[in-house]
Order: sequence, then structure tokens, then C-alpha cells
Amino acid sequence: MAAEKNVFDELKRRGFAAQTTDPEPLYELLGRESVTFYIGFDPTADSLHVGHLMGVMAMTIMQRYGHRPIAIVGGGTAMVGDPSGKTEMRKMLTREQIVANTEKIKAQLSRYLDFGKGKALLIDNYEWLGSLNYIEFLRDVGRHFSVNKMLTYETYKRRMETGLSFLEFNYQLLQSYDFYMLYKKYNCKLQMGGDDQWANILAGADLIRRMEGADVYGHTFPLITTATGQKMGKTEAGAVWLDADKTSPYDYYQYWVNVDDRDVVKFLSFFTLLPMDEIDALKTLQGAQFNIAKTVLAYEATKMTHGEEAAQHALKAAMAAFGARKIPADFLPSSTIPRGAV
Repeated sequence: MAAEKNVFDELKRRGFAAQTTDPEPLYELLGRESVTFYIGFDPTADSLHVGHLMGVMAMTIMQRYGHRPIAIVGGGTAMVGDPSGKTEMRKMLTREQIVANTEKIKAQLSRYLDFGKGKALLIDNYEWLGSLNYIEFLRDVGRHFSVNKMLTYETYKRRMETGLSFLEFNYQLLQSYDFYMLYKKYNCKLQMGGDDQWANILAGADLIRRMEGADVYGHTFPLITTATGQKMGKTEAGAVWLDADKTSPYDYYQYWVNVDDRDVVKFLSFFTLLPMDEIDALKTLQGAQFNIAKTVLAYEATKMTHGEEAAQHALKAAMAAFGARKIPADFLPSSTIPRGAV
């Protein structure tokens, strides 16, 4: 990792900064103590995909700076459906499907996060949402939300055009309640997420302020599209999954090695842990050097998701299919990619 002492500096340098509530107090907090924070993941599939990696990598960086991640799988909210960024209502899942998906997601996150001795937690919000008394919830939580204000958010405006169900309209209340419960149970003071979650994050921080009189924080990272305008992690064949049975390590490697030249330096900062001093030095890349950088990106990204052995197999298979490529020893020297002719 880079030499920054405050993780906020590292996140900004790597591009993980879109919007932040109260940036100066949050910066001070992150430099003063170990902060418990959370990011939510949707368990409606049995695997995460490359589109989730901004959140996963943000958690990884935060943990390496001594902060405690909580990965929330929305077992309760998945039974409602988040309208954020969606034009239609999501498919409903059974509780059994959600539990099975959660187990697989934890195994994938374990490649990135240390879950030992409470260092990182994976929690299903069904733990508190599943037993909610609706009347009490409306009285204690719902009274703090303004329908007029909610309807000003772009998320709800877009869905109003195609039809917004009352079920989905409740989603912001439930996500806000997650933040409240995590604050109460784990002293969680920070929610992070993609920039499409900004309104939900603000609502959660506001709910805690109203119910507990406490200051908590929110931070979003940008929603990533490729230089060609494609949604991150989407290909003609569909999503690029982190599950090896859905997307093989070789195909995963090929996804990264085939990124657009304009994306390679940015993706090295987002999706690897190589030091930013080394990555910044690549901003003057030209010609064939892009192909070398893509090889390192593909190797490092595959190693993080599938392990070093799988990354080496993918590298050798690519070498056999497309020819060897010499990687100089001084090119991104922190990478563990084999040097010489590969």
C-alpha cells in the first residue's frame, strides 16, 4: 500500500471518492481511531460480479488501514428490492435462496477480507428486519421520513415514470434502519457505497441523528463505466462473475487483459493493491507498454479473486495461446507476476 497515514488520503488518491458527508470530521475520525464501517451487498445471486468490486476493494483498503468492515447482505431488503438505478421491480427470492447465496458471497469476500476474530463481519439484515413489528416501525422510524423529500430523489423520480410500488418505496426506510441497528449494535459510524446510494446513505445518517443525537458519516465512490461507455463487468457474454464456476479464472483474466488502453491505469488503482507511486509512474505509457500493464492488471486482479495459483495458470494459458511477453523487473516492481519472458 502507499505511505498515506490516513485511509481517506489513500481512497482519494485511488479514485474512491465521489461524495462525503462532513469530510473534515470524518478525516479526523479515520486518523484518530479504528472505525467500524459497512457496505451493503445484494444477495439476489449466488455470486458477486466485477461490478461489485469497487465496494469490495474499498473495504479491503479500509481494513488494511486498521478499520473494521461489516459486509451487510440484504437478506431482509432483498425481499423488498432496491429501486436505486433500476427501471423495474426486482424478482423476489425465498429465504432459503438468500441464505444459500449469502454463504457463497462470504466465501468470495474471504479472498479480500480477513474475517478472523471479528476483524471483519458478514451480517444478514434479516436478523433485525425479519422480526420487525410494522406498527412499531412506522411509529418509531417512519415518522422521521418526509415523503415530499423522498420524491425529490432521482432514484424515485426515475421509477415514478415506470411505476414505483409501495413495497419499493419502503426500501430507503429499511436501509436507513440497517445503519441505525449497526450503530446501536456495533458502533458503526460510517456507511460506504456507490454514488447511486447517496440518498439512502444520507437518510440513514439523518435517522441516527434524529433517534440517537449522534454524528455518523457517509462516503460514496463513483459508479464506474469503461472508456467505451459499457457498464463495469458487463460483456457480450453477460456478467463477469467472481465465482469460478460461473466465470472461469482464465476468462476472468481475459476480461482484464482486454480492457481499453484508456482504462488500464485507472483500473490498476481501483482493482489492485499495487502502490500508487508505481501506478502514477505509468501515466506516460505508450504503445506496447499498455499490453504489459494489462498483463500485470489481469494477473493481479485474478490473483485477488481466485488466488495466486489460478492467476499463474491463467497467465500460462494466455502465454500459450497468444505468445510470451517480457515484463521488465522495474515495471510495477511490487507485483508478484513472474518476470522475464512470460
